[in-house]
Amino acid sequence: MKRVLTIAGSDSGGGAGIQADLKTFGALGVFGMSAITAVTAQNTVAVTRIQEIAPDIVAAQIDAVCEDIGVDAAKTGMLANAPIIEAVAAAVRRHRIPNLVVDPVMVSKSGAALLQKDAVRLLLTVLVPLAHIITPNLPEASVLAGIAVTNEEEAREAARRIHALGARHVVVKGGHAASPNVVDLFYDGRDFQELKAERVVTTATHGTGCTFAAATAAYLAHGLPPLEAVIRAKEFLTAALKAAPILGRGTGPLDHFHAFRRPAG
Repeated sequence: MKRVLTIAGSDSGGGAGIQADLKTFGALGVFGMSAITAVTAQNTVAVTRIQEIAPDIVAAQIDAVCEDIGVDAAKTGMLANAPIIEAVAAAVRRHRIPNLVVDPVMVSKSGAALLQKDAVRLLLTVLVPLAHIITPNLPEASVLAGIAVTNEEEAREAARRIHALGARHVVVKGGHAASPNVVDLFYDGRDFQELKAERVVTTATHGTGCTFAAATAAYLAHGLPPLEAVIRAKEFLTAALKAAPILGRGTGPLDHFHAFRRPAG
């Protein structure tokens, strides 16, 4: 059984973070493991409290998993601060963790800051170069590339700049763009591929970035090449959005187990 590790924050509402990642791993047939970087008190409306985990404890979780069970792929989500980023990058190098998917989480759906501003430089210099695939949305791509990203040409330039930082493959996600279709841009350092899907009109979009990155990591662990892994992850995410339940008063969660859902009785 393929083994996939999520290095991310915990979402008490169950819609994002390690909860979304582990649900995705289970749905896609890989054994999921976790290294928790922060504990958040949140629901569909807001993030009310954040408790960051000590960097040495984050590293110890990664060490424990790698030294016994092993890792075929991993993804990072909320990393919170610079010391945690340093600890995670060092552990990735120490254990030569393959197929690392970096979701450069900076802000929650409700607008809460999930990465300290002084940590962005370290994200760029020590973690991005380790990424097999990095999956920024348009605002995150703007920060990473140092340019405004509002259209296709700017997205292409941002992908080039992020690739130049060391990431082997870049996916600039287009969900924040105002268009009837969601167009993600895949770049491997040579060619661009536009990945289109019809926009799902729903308020249940909590954890979309986490789910997409986790699904990409799961498909990489299964042996799919990067572009195919991203395409399959996008298909999984779209289906989970279409099947999403209406839970909570704000931005609700997805249905990660849509393919297995059966009526009671």
